[in-house]
Amino acid sequence: QLQLVESGGDLVQPGGSLKLSCAASGFTLDYYAIGWFRQAPGKEREGVSCISRYGGSTKYADSVKGRFTISRDNAKNTVYLQMNSLKPEDTGVYYCAARRGFVLDSVCLVPSVYGYWGQGTQVTVSS
Repeated sequence: QLQLVESGGDLVQPGGSLKLSCAASGFTLDYYAIGWFRQAPGKEREGVSCISRYGGSTKYADSVKGRFTISRDNAKNTVYLQMNSLKPEDTGVYYCAARRGFVLDSVCLVPSVYGYWGQGTQVTVSS
């Protein structure tokens, strides 16, 4: 059974850092493009970052550019999201999602592109 499990969410003060992990089981992550998304209360799910199958291409939402870094370790079947200089507006449930094959950069932050989703991990940025 294909499964994605996020971890690493926590309560952190503004300006702090967190590193989220997305671990895959039941399938080999090498063949999948991965996206990170977040959803704040009362808001739609939005794309944060995405990475191609072998990590050669990455993309970031304007709101997180220069602060977040996506990476992957296919040997560990895991994708990461390093989040620095966190702001209160970064608060939300963070999800990773997977799609087999190639995903165009132009749509890799669109939730409907992805077929497999994790259960999410809560990130709260507050003093």
